[in-house]
Amino acid sequence: MIDIPEILGDEAETLLSHRCQGIDQALLHLPGPDFVDRVSLAGDRKPSVLRNLQALFGHGRLGGTGYLSILPVDQGVEHSAGASFAPNPLYFDPANIVRLAMEGGCNGVASTLGVLGSIARRYAHKIPFIVKLNHNELLTYPNSYDQTLFADVEQAFDMGAAAVGATVYFGSEESRRQIGEVSEAFQRAHELGMATVLWAYLRNSAFKTDDADYHTAADLTGQANHLGATIEADIVKQKQATTDGGFKAIGFGKTHPRMYEVLTGEHPIDRVRYQVANCYLGRVGMINSGGPSGRDDLHQVVRTAVINKRAGGMGLITGRKAFQKPMEDGVALLNAVQDVYLSDAVTIA
Repeated sequence: MIDIPEILGDEAETLLSHRCQGIDQALLHLPGPDFVDRVSLAGDRKPSVLRNLQALFGHGRLGGTGYLSILPVDQGVEHSAGASFAPNPLYFDPANIVRLAMEGGCNGVASTLGVLGSIARRYAHKIPFIVKLNHNELLTYPNSYDQTLFADVEQAFDMGAAAVGATVYFGSEESRRQIGEVSEAFQRAHELGMATVLWAYLRNSAFKTDDADYHTAADLTGQANHLGATIEADIVKQKQATTDGGFKAIGFGKTHPRMYEVLTGEHPIDRVRYQVANCYLGRVGMINSGGPSGRDDLHQVVRTAVINKRAGGMGLITGRKAFQKPMEDGVALLNAVQDVYLSDAVTIA
């Protein structure tokens, strides 16, 4: 197990001892070994969806905890294969992507139809697959920053996937079409017995001002989470909130003073707690993304995991920080994330 306080450094005290005041932990539906029975069972999901959710919760080092550690590798489309895999060409081969997820003790692996389909017969029964249905490809010029369906739900079902995933760029000109497409796809996935994961990202140039980048504002991302829960995502993937006041800074939308004066605050755990609250107070699990790879990956990913767990989140989905390294280093980083969720010393704030 890693030394969490040592990795957190100067922030250890504030991150490990903070208590949320605006949204009390007693209101939350927290992750736990019984999450499917205690929370998911109350909804309208079919038994086969619950079975696949339980398969995700039951796999890997975090199996049986109610927390998730997922490896996502769809960057070959989203950010170009060359740019994504140049740091480690090993991962041009889909088999090595799945190997990393398995050796790294992940609950599941999320990737494209092509990646997972190319090795499905060998691995679909060994680790839960999450097939990402849509992507923003960066070869069209000029780029429109849109999400295009690359696969349909039946293809994911046929390869034995436990879940499907999709992105909506909330706030973009194309978002309402994307919401409709993804809602229909999620409905079909539930009919076939698969779980659903939404990448609930914001995308609008107006969300970035001279003062701040509000693409990671608690109020804006929180509303994106709520819309994701509305189209019946079982799990919402969201960038961790780093600021707040996006609605007010941009000058649109509906707000209430208590959003900023009571429910959130300056502390990063309070901001992420607001993101969790918008996922129906935890009835829909929220996982945070691990962010791009850099020089301070271990510290950053442990910090992100601590904030997510203490806020009431369900885990981390960590891609580039893991696969843009030698495999043994990627495994170690994924294990470090999992150590946070396995630690009894990191508790709900």
